[in-house]
Amino acid sequence: MLRASLLMALGTVASRGTGLIRQVLQAGALGTGLLASTYNTANVVPMSLYTLLIGGALNSVLVPQLVRARAEHADGGRAYEQRLVTLVLSVLAVGTLLAVWAAPQIVAVYTPDTPRTHAAFELTVVFARFLLPQIFFYGLFFVLGQVLNARDKFGAMMWTPVLNNIVLIAMFGVYIGLLAGPDRIEDITRGQIHLLGITTTLGIALQGVALIPFVRAAGFRFRPRFDWRGTGLRKSIAAARWTLLFVLANLAAMTVVTHYANAADQRLPTAGVGYTAYSYAQTIWMLPQSIVTVSLVTALLPRMSRAAAAHRLDDLRADLSRVLRVSGVVIVPAAFFFLVFGPQTAQLLFAHGTVDAASAEPAGHMLQAFGLGLIPFSAQYLLLRGFYAFEDTRTPFWMATAIAAVNVALATACHLLLPARWSVTGMAAAYTVAYGIGLLATALLLRRRLAGRLDGRRLCRTYGKLTASAATAGILGWVVARACAGVSTAVLRTPAPTLAAGGLTMALVFVLSARVLRTGELRSLPGLR
Repeated sequence: MLRASLLMALGTVASRGTGLIRQVLQAGALGTGLLASTYNTANVVPMSLYTLLIGGALNSVLVPQLVRARAEHADGGRAYEQRLVTLVLSVLAVGTLLAVWAAPQIVAVYTPDTPRTHAAFELTVVFARFLLPQIFFYGLFFVLGQVLNARDKFGAMMWTPVLNNIVLIAMFGVYIGLLAGPDRIEDITRGQIHLLGITTTLGIALQGVALIPFVRAAGFRFRPRFDWRGTGLRKSIAAARWTLLFVLANLAAMTVVTHYANAADQRLPTAGVGYTAYSYAQTIWMLPQSIVTVSLVTALLPRMSRAAAAHRLDDLRADLSRVLRVSGVVIVPAAFFFLVFGPQTAQLLFAHGTVDAASAEPAGHMLQAFGLGLIPFSAQYLLLRGFYAFEDTRTPFWMATAIAAVNVALATACHLLLPARWSVTGMAAAYTVAYGIGLLATALLLRRRLAGRLDGRRLCRTYGKLTASAATAGILGWVVARACAGVSTAVLRTPAPTLAAGGLTMALVFVLSARVLRTGELRSLPGLR
């Protein structure tokens, strides 16, 4: 599992690293104001609709089903896989066509209550028509990836997104280098719209098609099969029903936040306080989760599914406990880093091109507000996989509903009570609070499912040590960064030295403190054995 996780982590580092470069160039090209929000809002819709149509089921339900089919079916699950891939691609093909046709109605859900003749609304719809075909290619990528995961082949799915990022890096490089990048909606040209829309979808298509040679090498041969009745797919569809409701709960909360954040953009169109800043901050915030937690879980889920099927609760409990503790070694200090250095991080990454330091600062404050929420977000994500190993999708739905309800209630309060400059920052903090409550509820329910034991005492002891070490490191890192801030800003005009000095101090102090506290999980980090 650790070898597979390391391979995936390396692929994810490459993917997220190139993705970070792409995002920096995107911010330089489009800025963080209303123009950028039209593109980013349209670009989030395909993934949302893909997840709603079938993506949630693929990511959490179908790997256990594929593992079971390979173990129990006489043909090694080959026919089941072919039927499943045919079903997924058929649903997504129809869904993609319907989504492109209904683009204005879909965009209206994500944007404030403005006339459909408003320039921002019209541009978002134009982008959406170019970007919505991504739905099908997301599905192709993820269903082939799950076929590989069921065969314990994890690397390709983590590495191929690099191709998409390379395409987008080239696109934004051309956009910045050869074209005059506008900072107002009214100034963008048809050629710029076509470049952004067509190339963005092309990158996702390349990412999906690139997995075909890998699944062929793993022994999968696709043959369209529409004989779905009486073949066991009903069980998968029944399990996916609750996952669909889970996705609906998450999408409802995300849609409300997107709507409110776009409203802030409408009120302050060039201040960078709305949806684009929120999405940039959330993407940076989720990097440690994507690199560490997702890699561990992807490698662990087939093994957990086998343990649950064999009723080996001790093995399942031990796997969950270990992955929680090992991932915490990275997640906890990363959360404190974002809390301490959010503004400097945002300015370093986004204060280029059409974005100045003042326009990047709101994204930094949102990153701080997300900050500590990384700990419950990551832990809750891991614990849900315990339910999925039992093929229980109902309980995760109720957890998602509770989290979404808290998030929507708090986000609404921020939208109504806070000024536009701070309302979306408050929504980021609301996200943190919602997942803190969700983690507590998820842990209590999973403990009951695992015969009243979740290795809670050991987990609390480990996370207590990690939190104490990270908090101490954060305070000392902030002091060092504060001492360097004057020179960095006045002489070099960049937060890079400040961030480097503070971050290095944090890393050294965290490692020393964790060793003093005898945090055994620290040995899981390379070079610290």
